Amino acid sequence: MIKLGPGPQPGTAPPPLRAAAAGLAVASVLVAGCASAPSGPPASAPASATADCDSVTTCYTPGQIQVAYGIRPLLDRGIDGRGETVVLPELAQTALSPPQVSDIRQDLVQFDRLFGLPAVRLHAVTSLAGAATPWLASQEEVLDAEMVHAVAPGAAIALLLVNPASLNTPQSSVAAAVAALRLGLSQGSVISISAAGQTGGELCVTRAEVASLNSALQAAAGRHVTVVAAAGDTGAAGEPCSVATALTGGSFPLVKEVNLPSSDPLVLAAGGTSLTASHTTGAYAGETAWGLPYGEQGTLFQATGGGFSRLFPRPGYQDGVAGIGAARGVPDVAADASGHSGMALAVSDGGGRYTIRNSGGTSASAPIWAALIALADQYAGRPLGFVNPALYRIGRSPAYHRAFHDITTGNNTAIWPPTTITGYRAGPGWDPVTGLGSPDAQALIPLLARYAGP
Repeated sequence: MIKLGPGPQPGTAPPPLRAAAAGLAVASVLVAGCASAPSGPPASAPASATADCDSVTTCYTPGQIQVAYGIRPLLDRGIDGRGETVVLPELAQTALSPPQVSDIRQDLVQFDRLFGLPAVRLHAVTSLAGAATPWLASQEEVLDAEMVHAVAPGAAIALLLVNPASLNTPQSSVAAAVAALRLGLSQGSVISISAAGQTGGELCVTRAEVASLNSALQAAAGRHVTVVAAAGDTGAAGEPCSVATALTGGSFPLVKEVNLPSSDPLVLAAGGTSLTASHTTGAYAGETAWGLPYGEQGTLFQATGGGFSRLFPRPGYQDGVAGIGAARGVPDVAADASGHSGMALAVSDGGGRYTIRNSGGTSASAPIWAALIALADQYAGRPLGFVNPALYRIGRSPAYHRAFHDITTGNNTAIWPPTTITGYRAGPGWDPVTGLGSPDAQALIPLLARYAGP
């Protein structure tokens, strides 16, 4: 399951943390999982919430993420995603239950006030979700939306809601993914898949289901729509075929494999890192692959997905890449996914109170990359669509180390005691843990606009 990192769980009453201790310039705001200083003006009125705090965690602000990944110079030039729409397939919710289910409109208002971001242009598409309330959001949806808004604050966000039971079986997951992709083509030029749209490890699906998913992705490529998907949070092990079963304590087979849809060659697969940057300026200091000990051993939140496909041969854009044999290698790219170095999120309770908590998982890195593509679409003045060939072209060029941070340390081993799924190691150039690496957007975006698209 692609999910948020450490934070409050249902039924718990976590201890409070004073705002002053967290360094927040907002009265009575409590922090879940991170301590963070805002990058922009504080909220206009005091707010409060109860939450827990992991004392070893310090979250980054949107402004610090923008600086670390070279996004700030683009924003300063007006390249902020304006005119573009990022589509987020999400599980519909039916009952308000903060902080697990909140009103995403209020979440984003608090997020924007706290970090000095412009108001977001947000709309919901409910035709696949039945009678769900359009603005109720899980923490997963809040993560996706706030991450996109932080990186591309001028872009519109389309929430494409699917049935909340979509992840119960592989069949329902594939059907929801296909429906979301086909409807999403009419909603925006970038689709970011985190939880809703995931189908588990490759062994979970039939060849007919793989073909159905691939057909929808071909339609996206044909319409010049970029599809980004999280590589997964269970390291080198495939994610469970029934997330609902796994989340309620059920066991699932531990198999070394990659996940769909990220393994499909028509998808931009986003892996995860653990970012180190200045908490004063945001200046980039380094990264390692996201994995243990900055995941949670024995859970569905351990390490970045990555490895080699059992279903898809090596696509042409990966020809000649060291470390890739005859099969599709995953992921293509990466960005911060560690709950211990994630971005600060705002989650409201509907009563003027809100919690600041951490992001985490490849559910964070996928919307980062989706938002970067929105910036590139605006920069190019056209939808770039299927960008993988252009990214690998940049990866082979002398500009590689200007456009990417090459992640060379860490691994994606995962542990369910007593079982260990030995993962892969990050290394120079592309690797099956962090792909080509994380972005330096001020160099990458102009190159991507030059090489990608029709």
